[in-house]
Amino acid sequence: MARSKSSFNLIRVLGTAAVMGLLSSCAATASPISAEPDSQDGLPALINDGFDSESVTRMDWPMLRIGTGQYEDGPTGLTVLRFGKKVNAAVDARGGGPGTVNAEYLKLGYVQPELDAIVLAGGSWYGLEAVTGANSALIDDRYRGGHWDNVGLVVGSIIYDFGGRRLNEIYPDKRLAQLALRAARTGVFPNGAYGAGRSAMNGGIFGCNARSGQGSAYRQIGDVKIAVFTVVNALGVVTDRDGNVVHCFKGDGWPENLKASDLMQSAPASLQPGWNGESERGDVERKNTTISVVVTNRSMSSAELQRLAVQVHTSMARGIQPFASEFDGDVLYAVSTNEVDEGPGAGLPSMEIGVTASELMWDAILAAVPATQVTQPLPDPGLVLPQSTLRAYEGTYRFSHFAELTVRLESGNLIAEASGERDIFQVKTGHPRPLLAASKDTFTVERGRYPFAVKFERDKVIVNPGRWQQVGHRVSD
Repeated sequence: MARSKSSFNLIRVLGTAAVMGLLSSCAATASPISAEPDSQDGLPALINDGFDSESVTRMDWPMLRIGTGQYEDGPTGLTVLRFGKKVNAAVDARGGGPGTVNAEYLKLGYVQPELDAIVLAGGSWYGLEAVTGANSALIDDRYRGGHWDNVGLVVGSIIYDFGGRRLNEIYPDKRLAQLALRAARTGVFPNGAYGAGRSAMNGGIFGCNARSGQGSAYRQIGDVKIAVFTVVNALGVVTDRDGNVVHCFKGDGWPENLKASDLMQSAPASLQPGWNGESERGDVERKNTTISVVVTNRSMSSAELQRLAVQVHTSMARGIQPFASEFDGDVLYAVSTNEVDEGPGAGLPSMEIGVTASELMWDAILAAVPATQVTQPLPDPGLVLPQSTLRAYEGTYRFSHFAELTVRLESGNLIAEASGERDIFQVKTGHPRPLLAASKDTFTVERGRYPFAVKFERDKVIVNPGRWQQVGHRVSD
């Protein structure tokens, strides 16, 4: 994974308050379990991560600026689309549980341009703070004011990225949103597990639980520019144009070349643990969302923008199956920057923009899913570690106020057990599991449907090392 190290792309914001509770992974030393409220003060903020990676969409569009912010301790994040002037917008909500700020205002269909920015964020309802935080930055920076014709307007939506995918409840907040808004830049959008898509997943309805992210696509036809953006946190599976499921942690006996039609046609049996001999099933995430934006520079009436939103949103059912369920919160914003006037020789008709944007959105959905997923190392049966090494790993490791992992030595073998309120992925509360050595400091469990690994580093343990790792600190020996 390429990551920019330049001062322009990487901002580390260091606070002075002690980080407790779910921020224990930031602590320099172990501390006793506390009943004090959790705090996000002092979380390092990573801004515009991935902008120099290979998985980006590039566009020549000065009117549109993009900024991302991430709390890697989550991991969770947000994405800001900021416009160079007030623009027109419409919204279409399809899912059964949308979480939005100011979306109802866009439904009124006023003709004057009023929108300044769109914020897409993780953190469920708590992430909505990022939307209002970005809006208050506009007046704090004196970019907007309090006069009735100069009030800032930011809209936004959230995805659910808590639950079984991470062991803390860190959320994108006002501070992170303002940093990303102020750092927004033109010309590039990072695809994959960045910004609002940092801990996105898809396919939970079938137990696929594949890692997902944010995606984008861009096309210019004559003077007309069209860009689409999406954060795919869908209950359904992401499907390519040949009908194949892009990523899935499959159950035992599932087809080698899995197609969405295999799952859809076998429903409701394919939704059950016993389908095709499936022997293990993870918790199905019942709170999911795909939040999307389509932007064009061609002037559009309110009615045209609304039809664009509906048409492109409807088209997404091809790339995500099923789509817009009662457990999804799907929302799409359609924006016109009004840079190209409608009329003879002025560009594409609105219907043709809708067709083009719909196909681009499928590209964006596919771009959202990282090629690299969580992996599991193979145990080394010939590796014999000294008892002194294993004994050094014993202890209770705390990830947050509700998630702890206890590791103990029994009969010469390491045993792991979730000792808090939450399972530690494949290590369940009340069900100890032997740890199998893959190397001197990395262990795994007997292979099941979902990958799992732990790595010991001094007084901390890293679960599933890599892009989506969770870090716990030792609180007892």
